[in-house]
Order: sequence, then C-alpha cells, then structure tokens
Amino acid sequence: MPAGVDLGACRRIRLELVPPHSYLCLMRRSFTWLLLAGCLLAALSGRAATGRVIKVLPQFLDLKGRASTSPSLYERDAYQFRLRTHTNEISGMVFHVEWKTKGKATGPVKLRLEALGAVRGPTPESLVLDKEVKPGGWFYHWSEIRISPAEYKRLGSVAAWRVSLWEKDELLGEERSFLWLGP
Repeated sequence: MPAGVDLGACRRIRLELVPPHSYLCLMRRSFTWLLLAGCLLAALSGRAATGRVIKVLPQFLDLKGRASTSPSLYERDAYQFRLRTHTNEISGMVFHVEWKTKGKATGPVKLRLEALGAVRGPTPESLVLDKEVKPGGWFYHWSEIRISPAEYKRLGSVAAWRVSLWEKDELLGEERSFLWLGP
C-alpha cells in the first residue's frame, strides 16, 4: 500500500457500477418496446402500393370497331389472322391489359401505352396514351386502351409497344413487345 493512504477513507466510499436488477430489467423492456415501435413505424412509412402488368393482348379493330365477330376465342383468333392478312380492313387497335395492385395507393394509378409505328422517314412515329384506373381488390383487373382510327393512320402500323402501370410518377410494373428497345 502506498504511504499516506488512509484505509478508513477507502472503506467509507461506496462505489456502485451495476444498477439493481429491477432497474436493468425495466430499461431493457423499455428499449425493446421502443425498438419494436420504430420498426413498425418504418414498415408503415414505406411504399404502400405495389403492382404489376400481367398480360397484354394487342388486337386489331375492323372498320366497324370490332376485334371479333363472335365471343368465341377460336373465332377471335381466326378473325385477327384475317385482319393481319387484309390490312385494308384495319381501322385501329385495342390493347387488353391484365394488371394487379396490392396495398393502398397514395395517388392516381394509371396505365400508359407507348407505341412505335412503322418507319416512314428518319424516325418512327410514336404515340403515348394514359388511362386512369381504379386500384384495389383481391383479384386481377382487365382494362383496355384503344388507338383511334386517326392515331392508327398516323402511326401506319404498330411495330413495337410497351404498357406500364404507374402510381403518381413511380413505375410499378410493365410489359413490352419483343421489338421494344427503349427504356
């Protein structure tokens, strides 16, 4: 022991570094609840809606605006083949789109069709059509986007297309044709 140290003074000073058991348990519980509440708030503040485009069925329309002459799928396919071979009978196109969203949307949800026409000059003609849709529900939804006769005539014919699902300015999902090269 060093000289000049009073042992009586050392015994009178009581130093506690570890809190009692009940205080430590209370602090651990409080921290756990605070951590769980933070995780819950982080999960709730994330993006609420998700979605995707499942299927796109592009179909030609005849001079009367029909894609088929009967409700039969076989007849529809046969009529679409006939229109593809007799292009002078095509007046426009319709895109039947199957889509789905999950969660609550925070803004307007829309389907966007982007189409590129046949090249008749240095660059192909392009067309962008938006259609607002109602999200929600447990099931998939079908919507259609029509290219009017005037727009179809301006395009010449549709060479490539892309259909995308948007919530405000955020892309949720898309489907594109084989020849679509853009972003």
